[in-house]
Amino acid sequence: MTKYNARKKTVDGITFDSIQESQYYLHLKEKQEKGEILAFNLQPKFTLQESFKKHGKTHRKIEYVADFEILHHDESIEIIDVKGFETADFKIKRKLFEKKYPFKLTLVKHVKKYGGWISTDEWRKRKKEEKKVKK
Repeated sequence: MTKYNARKKTVDGITFDSIQESQYYLHLKEKQEKGEILAFNLQPKFTLQESFKKHGKTHRKIEYVADFEILHHDESIEIIDVKGFETADFKIKRKLFEKKYPFKLTLVKHVKKYGGWISTDEWRKRKKEEKKVKK
């Protein structure tokens, strides 16, 4: 188990940090086979801040490693992170990523109730709408 109670899972000889991440990998493979996306890569790395020295101390670079990078037919690139929830650390990295890189960053989760894979933004929107209906 990882620090967030996720279980590692190996698929096609690739070890993923969580079962959901491995399932999204299979989802992307299927989308690529159907021709819905051009290609995808695993764990793309993005430097958010270069390493530097200050007062004789070296500070390491800050890196963000996403789960997937998707190349769409219009040649746009979308960065995907499979998240159960957003940590404080991730929220800071997301802001740094958004400032430095032009790519769309999408957080996804699998919710059967909504038909499978859904962006966390869409999930929040639907949850909010459901609360309005209950009132």
